[in-house]
Amino acid sequence: MRRLLNIEWIKIRHYRPFWVLTFMYFFSLLLIFSGAWLFLMWLESQGADFRDIKPTMLPIYDFYDIWHNFTFVASVIKVIPAFVFLIMVTNEYSYKTMRQNIIDGMTRREYLNGKLLLAIGYAWVSMLFIFLSALIIGLIFSPVTDFRSIYLHADFLIGHFIELVVYFSFAMFIGILIRRTGFAIVLLFIYTAIIEPVLTAWIGYKFDGPEIFFPVKAINNLVPNSLSKYILFETAGHISFASVAIALVWGLIFYASSYLLLRKRDLL
Repeated sequence: MRRLLNIEWIKIRHYRPFWVLTFMYFFSLLLIFSGAWLFLMWLESQGADFRDIKPTMLPIYDFYDIWHNFTFVASVIKVIPAFVFLIMVTNEYSYKTMRQNIIDGMTRREYLNGKLLLAIGYAWVSMLFIFLSALIIGLIFSPVTDFRSIYLHADFLIGHFIELVVYFSFAMFIGILIRRTGFAIVLLFIYTAIIEPVLTAWIGYKFDGPEIFFPVKAINNLVPNSLSKYILFETAGHISFASVAIALVWGLIFYASSYLLLRKRDLL
C-alpha cells in the first residue's frame, strides 16, 4: 500500500493543475463557511425575512446543524475535486505513465488500487478540513458547546467521506472509459448536473421511489440538502444505512467496471 501511495505522490507532487484545483476546492469551502454569516447579515440589511424570522437567526453555525451544513456545501462543489481526480486518470493515457508502470511490473489491479488509495486519501483530508473548520467556527458561534451537542450530527462527516470516495470512483470509471480529458470532464459534468437530475426527477414524478438507485442520486443522498429545514421541510438528521449501502454498491460497480475495462482494452 505504501509503495502504491508513493507512486501516486510522485505523479502529483509537481503537477500544478492538481494543486491549483485542490486549492480552489478548499479555498471555496473556507470562503463559503466563513462568509455565510456575512451573507445572512447582508440579507437582513436588505429587509429579508422568512416568515418573520430574520436571516441572522438561522442556526447555520449551531452544533446541531453545522456538520450537516458544511458537508452539504462540500457535496455541492464536489465536482471540483472530482475533476482533479479525473484529470489524474486521463493523464495516465496522455503521458503513457500507466503503460510504463505496467511494463515495469505493476499489475492492472495494483494500478487501480493506487488510484483508489489516492481517492481515499483525498477524501480523508477533505473530511479533516471540514471537521476542523466546523469545530472552530462552531465553538465561536454556537450557543451550545457541550460534548454531546458538538458531536450529535458528526456522522455526516462519514457520509461526506464515503460520498467523495464513491464519486471519485465514478470519475475514475469515466476517465478510463473515455480516456480524453476534455470529453471526460464534459461527460462527468453533464451527467452529474443535467442528465441524471432530469431523469431522476421524471422517474420520481412517475413512480416515486426507483430514482434513489441511480448513481449520482445515491451519492448525493449520503448528505441530503441541509437547508430545507430552514423553510420548514422535513430533513434527515443523520445519514441513513440504506443510503450508505446503495452508494457503496455503486462504488464496487465502478471499481469492477474500471478493472474490466483495464483488462480487456489496450493500454494506449
